[in-house]
Order: sequence, then structure tokens, then C-alpha cells
Amino acid sequence: MQKTFKKTVLRGALLAALCGVGVAQAATIVIQSRDPAGVGFNDPTPVAPVGGNPGTTLGEQRMYVYRYVADVWEKALDSNVTITVNAGWEALTCTATSATLGSASAWNLWHDFPGSQPGTWYPQALANKLAGTNLSAGQPDDGTGYGNVDIRTQFNVNLGNSGCLTGSPFYLGTDGNFGNGVNFVETLLHELGHGLGFSVLSVQTSSGFRINAAGTAYVSNGGLPSIWEQFMFDNTAGKTWLNMTSAERKASAINPLGLAWIGPNVVAGAGMLAATPILSIASPAPGQSGSYAYGTASFGPAVTSGSSLGALATIKADTVNGQGCVAFDAADTAAVTGKVAVIDRGTCGFAVKAKNAQNAGAVGVIIANNAAGAAPGLGGTDASVVIPTISVSQADGVKLRSAITASTAYGARGRPGLASAALSTDPSRRAGADALGRPLLYTPNPLVSGSSVSHWDVSATPNLLMEPNISPDLGLVLVPPKDLTKPLLKDLGW
Repeated sequence: MQKTFKKTVLRGALLAALCGVGVAQAATIVIQSRDPAGVGFNDPTPVAPVGGNPGTTLGEQRMYVYRYVADVWEKALDSNVTITVNAGWEALTCTATSATLGSASAWNLWHDFPGSQPGTWYPQALANKLAGTNLSAGQPDDGTGYGNVDIRTQFNVNLGNSGCLTGSPFYLGTDGNFGNGVNFVETLLHELGHGLGFSVLSVQTSSGFRINAAGTAYVSNGGLPSIWEQFMFDNTAGKTWLNMTSAERKASAINPLGLAWIGPNVVAGAGMLAATPILSIASPAPGQSGSYAYGTASFGPAVTSGSSLGALATIKADTVNGQGCVAFDAADTAAVTGKVAVIDRGTCGFAVKAKNAQNAGAVGVIIANNAAGAAPGLGGTDASVVIPTISVSQADGVKLRSAITASTAYGARGRPGLASAALSTDPSRRAGADALGRPLLYTPNPLVSGSSVSHWDVSATPNLLMEPNISPDLGLVLVPPKDLTKPLLKDLGW
């Protein structure tokens, strides 16, 4: 998703005479390439067909996936106005172990057109649908070549090359067998969801400022709300973003597990969310037993309710390399052998920490977040990790370590007492929803630019397409009981 404000185009009541409303139908999506010769969609590098993708050049395979995903969205939407997506493959920020995969955003925003709520920003594809006409038709281009499109996308042309998430390129098959690669089908499906409107893009989440009516700047007062804001309810403030000040919206954007989506279509489908998974800790020390929410990993064996993980152990802090990021020394190996290692997040990948703990004899790993907010989803790949790995929040990580320390005095026959962990569920709460069963938006503290607010929270179970991480178990179904993407878009007016 692209959160940086790029361009807005607006027209008011003068468009009324131009806007004839037709009969809704399945959408039509047109893909425009902005790649130069030999690059991106035009890359002539020979490749073998893979996973249902018949293309024989790299460029052909990339376009095949774009068309494949566009077809999924066409069937999911109703609009009699063509949706135009401008696409390019470009060099984006990356290192050997991390990379910006890509982004997508509505390129133009509109307000006060026929069929809209007065004084409210809409992304162009949705605005066109509601108006029944292409609102940017006939407008001069801004010099970019894509100034009038509905959605602009870009993806990392270097992904998988040396120095750019080395060895993990986009997988261009359509069968989901992406191995150590990055599933481009799901990545693109997710990003086009942002471009279609799954985003609060007319609000600057770092300040709470809205875009002014002229479409020229974010302003502290007097800006217009997004169509999103009436459905964003902060349980702490007791109000929607529509009725907040800029300062209140800024605070709400970093209110972990506090911002719910109250749109009727999403709430009606929220019964698909599972009972909240719980990490249960048993300790012989008074007051140290408890239950905590946890997140899961994209690597290692699946974890299930009813599983016993084992006794907990900690390792030393490592301010040089990052805790768990290098091979364990003798003392840490002795501490975790046959136990579940509790390790702080940070410095290196989750799978790296899990593999080092596994090599030291641990039977499981719990990654404690290093910032306030919910237990994070643990991305990464390593087929050699065979022990379960889960995550907990920063606050709960502190409690786990307290339980480990307090338990040692309650041993028997000279052996230290132990705190042990098992997995269960809390049927009274739905994973990823508030106490009223309304799905939560992603609002970690500190703010994650480009991700906060415009995604579902990572605590949702099952994993949802529009969470900030692309999980390996996603599919192409956008409605309950598999997903909540289409219900949210329907709340907006799709």
C-alpha cells in the first residue's frame, strides 16, 4: 500500500451534467504497463512455465499473474465503469534480508460528485462506480503518463537477486506452491485491495490531519473526511474518526487493539473469526499463572489448540548481535535444552531466532514483541525449522519472564520450579475483534508508516488478506467464511 499523498483531482457539482448512472455489472479492469523496453512486463528473459502460468518469458509471466488477479477482482466487484490500473516494475528499497515488495494506491481522490456523501473523499475507482462515469475522462495528464488512472502499482523488479531479499523472488505460479519465494498472486491481490479503497489514504495517520477540499495538502483543521472514517470506532475514545479532532485521530492510530470497524457488512460477517487462541501459563508461584493472546509463524509446524509446549526458559540479552540472532553459547544452550525459549524480537529475522534456538536443543520458541501492541505475526521462511514458534506482546513477554523467575523458588528435591506453557482458546472472544465482536484495525504503537490503520489487525484468526503481512494460508475467496475484504469494500459503497 502507498500511504504517501501523491495527487488528488476533484470536481464539484459541475460534473452533474456529465454523470449518467448505468446498470451495475461485473467490473472490467484494464492494466496499463509503464515499463520501458526490456524491463518488467517487457523482460525477454526465457523462463519455463510454472505452477499454472504458461508464460515463457519473465515479462509474460508477470503480466499473466496481473491478469489472473485482475480477473478475481472483476468477479468480486460491480461497476459499469472500467477500472484502470497503471503498473510498473521498478527498483525499490531492499537489503539481502528485507525488501519493499511493492505498493498500490488510488491515484486520484474525489469529493462532492453525484452519488457521493457530501464533503467526503472517495478513491477514484469507487467514485466512478457511484457516479456512473469516469470522473477523470478528458482531464489533461499531469505529465506522468498515468495522471488519470484509478490505481497505480509498483513492484520490486530486483526481488530475489543478490542483495535484495536474496534467494526469495516473486513466485509467479498460480498454484500457491511458492516455497522460499514470495507469493505474487496474494501480494498483488492484497495491493489491488488497497487501490480499490481498503485504505484511509486521505488522512495522514502520523498527525491525524485530513486533506483539504482543494486536494493540495494535509491540514490540521478544515480538511474533508474519508468515506472510511464513519466506520472506524475507537473503543477508548468512544467515537468514530468522523467525529474526532486531528489530535484524537493521531492517538487512535496508535491505540493497540482499540480501533474497530463497525460497518454493517463486516460486522455481519465477523462470525467467521475463530475463538481467540490463548497461551496458557502454569506456574507454581502465586499469581504467576495466566492466559495470553499469541500470534503464529509462517514457518515451522502449525500450532493447534490443546497442544502442550513445555517448560519456559530465557537466554541472556545481547545488545551487540540481537537476542537469539547468533548461535547460542554453552550457558544459553544449557538453559533452553528441552524447553521453550522466550526471545525478544529485533535485529534479525524470526526464522533465524527459531533456528538458533532449535540448534541449541529448544523444543519451541516464543518471540516477545519489542514494541507496544498485539502479538505480531511472524513472517519468514525456513523449511529446516521443525519446532513450533509463536509470538506474544511486549507486555506479555515481561509477564512470561516474571513467571519463569518466580517459579524457580518452588521446585522440589533441589530442582528449580518451572513455568510451563500450553495452547488453548477463549471461546468468549473472537480473534481479531473487540468485545462486541467487531473486527479490529491494525494500530500498533509506535506507528508503522504505510501499514497502520489501513489493515486488519494481526490478531485475526483465520489470517485475512488485508492484514499487513501476507500469510501462506490465504486464498482467492474474498468473502466470509474465508475473508472480510469484500464486506469492507461493500460498506464503503462497492
